[in-house]
Amino acid sequence: MKKSTIWLLAIIMALTFSCLLFMQITYIENMVRMRNEQFSEAVKRSLYAVSSQLEQDETKRYLAEDIEENQKRLLSIERGGSSVTQQWSFVSPDGSISTLNVQEFTFSLPEKVTVPKPNSGSSITDTYKDMQEVLKNQYLYQKGLLENVILNILATASNRPILERVDTEQLSNYLKAELRNNGLNIPFQYAIYNPKNRIVYKSQEYNAEANATKYSITLFPNDPSKRQNQLKVYFPTKKDYIFSSVRFSIPSFTFTFVLLITFIFTIVKLFRQKKLTEMKNDFVNNMTHEFKTPISTISLAAQMLKDPAVSKSPEMFNHISTVINDETKRLRFQVEKVLQMSMFERQKTMMKLSIVDINDLIAGVLSTFKLKVEQFGGTIDAELDAEDALVEVDEMHFTNVIFNLLDNAVKYAREGVALQLMVRTAIEGNKVVISVQDNGIGIKKEDLKKIFEKFYRVSTGNVHNVKGFGLGLAYVHKIVTDLKGSIRAESELNHGTTFIITLPLKNK
Repeated sequence: MKKSTIWLLAIIMALTFSCLLFMQITYIENMVRMRNEQFSEAVKRSLYAVSSQLEQDETKRYLAEDIEENQKRLLSIERGGSSVTQQWSFVSPDGSISTLNVQEFTFSLPEKVTVPKPNSGSSITDTYKDMQEVLKNQYLYQKGLLENVILNILATASNRPILERVDTEQLSNYLKAELRNNGLNIPFQYAIYNPKNRIVYKSQEYNAEANATKYSITLFPNDPSKRQNQLKVYFPTKKDYIFSSVRFSIPSFTFTFVLLITFIFTIVKLFRQKKLTEMKNDFVNNMTHEFKTPISTISLAAQMLKDPAVSKSPEMFNHISTVINDETKRLRFQVEKVLQMSMFERQKTMMKLSIVDINDLIAGVLSTFKLKVEQFGGTIDAELDAEDALVEVDEMHFTNVIFNLLDNAVKYAREGVALQLMVRTAIEGNKVVISVQDNGIGIKKEDLKKIFEKFYRVSTGNVHNVKGFGLGLAYVHKIVTDLKGSIRAESELNHGTTFIITLPLKNK
């Protein structure tokens, strides 16, 4: 699959998932907002109904007191009167009907007093007018009674403490009933605040510092503004109630998000697989080239040995034998490089660990590698300052690690500049630090993070024709990591590179 095709699929799927997630998030936000608005409206209706109910209770209480006083006064005036009981009805916001009995007194006329009989000419119209007059008098009496009660409330009620005007138990019952009628059957806490914004009464678990939305309403709004008390209510489980309406959409949102993550992971894997495929193809091409040259040389040398003239010339025979031997070693070395790749398919490299002095091991490698460096006109120096640098390593594998680092320095030397290699050892705490420094072409910053990846090879342009499989530094990194150490690279382009290895010290 082409990289452009992968990018096209990635963009289309990313846009699709993004739009789907956006729509789901928008839907959830709208649902939460609408639910919150409905909740607030229901609470406001409930609080208004409670406030109205408290006002009605107070009005009925004052009305009953006033009627009782009037009854006592009338009874003291005339004992011989008769009474008529009337009922006053009050419709509460919750739909219930409350009644108040009002007793009116009528007085009997003296026995000797004669009431003139109506003239025979009296008509039904006159009788109707008399009845209207009676009803009018009753209305004026009742009106005066109510006005007296209202004036009494306005004059005296606001002066009384709020807890004398409000029954807290009844207030709690009103709140429960009204909230339930509006579909809010959830826990709540409330408090009554005086005009100075101080709490005069609160429910058992009310917390004034709670981080929750508090709904408030004025109790007895007809009171003077300086004497008005506030009822504040909040709901500890409001968030759960609000989000309960959108919980059904959370699984779909979660599944969509998981699919998006899975898709992203798949696309990343595709790109890595694409890159790995390209690296493997490059590896096969390089391997073919590296194998082809020594095989061709050996084949040519073998054909020359068949020539009788060669057998008669000892010098020519020795030369051809030397060529065959060198090319065989070269071919064996390339085979070993290929075999190194098999280690990366295993969880851990099989190693034979032993305690060695790291200075002695490095010194042995330098003495062997010195000849190769001198062939290229370079120099190699060492500052092995680490004392008692005992480490537990596989001697063969760690020797190959140092060889690979030095060999890379030779491959990537700058043209026209004499190669200079420096190997150092030092003790830092309970670890030994090994550094291999060169003055080669250096490595770009964007390549530093990738140089330890399998099959990765730094591009050298047209300056050098460096052949390889991209396994050397990957092999070095794996060996050092398996030895519980670490390796990093520091480089400056056209100035050189330094590889720094850190290994734990081994106690004697």
